Amino acid sequence: MDNKKALKEQYKSRKVTGGVFCILCEGNGRAWLKAAQNLEGQKSRFQFAVDHDSCPEPSMREEWKQYGASSFTFTVLEELEKKPDQSNPEFAQDIKTLLEMWQEKKAAQ
Repeated sequence: MDNKKALKEQYKSRKVTGGVFCILCEGNGRAWLKAAQNLEGQKSRFQFAVDHDSCPEPSMREEWKQYGASSFTFTVLEELEKKPDQSNPEFAQDIKTLLEMWQEKKAAQ
């Protein structure tokens, strides 16, 4: 029982990193800006999609078919670590705000 409790505590105290990332189709230069509360999970999901030639986003399906999985790259643009006293909704709002800042930055270019 102590082991289960220790594992729970370890999970709760783990470092949670979210942020903004870009998936780029090098075939045509189209980019998708996205945000996630768990960047490592998103990286893994993207790599799984590439490894299994399974498009990770419906909005990029046409490019995925046309240019192939190897034409896509995943780049973290900015990371944000969840504070120990921060609630999940507060962290989600911070990530959303960070995405909006990046969208504005990209629109201004």
